[in-house]
Amino acid sequence: MPKILIKNCDALSFESGKAEVIANQDILVKGNTIAAFGKSGTLQVSPEIEVIDATGLLAVPGFINTHAHTPMVLFRNLAEDVTQKEWFNDYIWPMESNLTEEDVYWGMLLGMAEMIENGVTSVADHYFNMDHIARAVETAGMRANLAWAVFGHEGEKKLDQTVDFINRWQGGAGGRITTWLGPHAPYTTSPEFLKLSAQKAAKNNVGIHIHVSETANQVALSLKEFGITPVKMLKETGVLDVPTILGHCIYPQDDDFDLLASAPTGIAQAPRTYLKHGSGLAPIQKYLELGIPVGLATDGAASNNTMDIMEQMRLLPMFIKYKTSDPTAMPLYQVVDIAFRGSAKVLKHEGKLGELKAGMLADITLIRQDGIHMTPRANPLAALVYCARATDVDTVLCDGKVLMRGRKLLTIDKEAVQKEVQSRLGRLSRRVPGARVAYYPTL
Repeated sequence: MPKILIKNCDALSFESGKAEVIANQDILVKGNTIAAFGKSGTLQVSPEIEVIDATGLLAVPGFINTHAHTPMVLFRNLAEDVTQKEWFNDYIWPMESNLTEEDVYWGMLLGMAEMIENGVTSVADHYFNMDHIARAVETAGMRANLAWAVFGHEGEKKLDQTVDFINRWQGGAGGRITTWLGPHAPYTTSPEFLKLSAQKAAKNNVGIHIHVSETANQVALSLKEFGITPVKMLKETGVLDVPTILGHCIYPQDDDFDLLASAPTGIAQAPRTYLKHGSGLAPIQKYLELGIPVGLATDGAASNNTMDIMEQMRLLPMFIKYKTSDPTAMPLYQVVDIAFRGSAKVLKHEGKLGELKAGMLADITLIRQDGIHMTPRANPLAALVYCARATDVDTVLCDGKVLMRGRKLLTIDKEAVQKEVQSRLGRLSRRVPGARVAYYPTL
């Protein structure tokens, strides 16, 4: 069993009940698990162990991206300064009609290279051609919850094909892959399709990853067409009876909160997307008060241009402080809790991910603290949330395997992936009139 000793790091701990940074710690990894965590020099280690000298580095749990469309890095910077309806109907969904399976594979590798460089070890991905995404995950060494996105017009046959994918890849990549169903959203499916999705999820003992209540217009459209909110639609069709990841959920109505609080669900938040698209911010504080898990997400790089989870962590409290006109809102310990333990809960990995302690899976990110922008180190939590940059990430482990060390990717040939993706840009960026994967409805 491979053994690694991360030696003499500062480390993020939740042992006191709230996030704090403790100095001079060692972390012993055996296989894919954290075997021990303690004061530097106090752990018993054998001579053959691999040592990572982490002096001056901050160890945090691997960042978790709770809602992404990772291969959409292929469409980065191609839909700017447009309305949401134009973004879907005139840009993204027409361009996605050009995708091949191999495009998705290379886009996933590119997005994972970016995420690993950003300290991300787990992603909940919602996209197409998931077999090729799973192949890429297997290569890159990350952990992933994979849901094949399906639109209502594709019918039950397509939904069944995604069930076949679930059965092929559940527990794949040495246990790093979990698979769920992924009906796209209430506004791109029918109630009957959602009910069918919920039934198949329950039968196969899996969850559902879905978009819901992203805009006020979507809620108004649902009320006009069905007389109920999108969240209530999920409840009435049985979707909320199985574990769910809800992408965004920015506009719940009054009765929706009780439905969400009583469901096995979690809310994924991507504030950079909401700022860029002018779509608002979810009532995160009320979610937290009701015990509804909230986690960080990047969404897709086509909507906010990066896979930088640390920027999402920074923007979240700043957005809330601005919206509430309250500088005391969303204190540091709460931000850090959302980023790690909250995100683990959203992915149903509570007790396995989100903390550094014995028995947890060995997903670990080491961050440099010696940058001029981090000096002086007066408040480690403030430095992590408001000062640290993605480029400060030095070393990343997932499932006990080193994916990046000293900023060098070890599982992905970054230059080869960049070259491959760039060669596909001309074909992928074409927008053929009338060709699109789906249609975005509005009032």
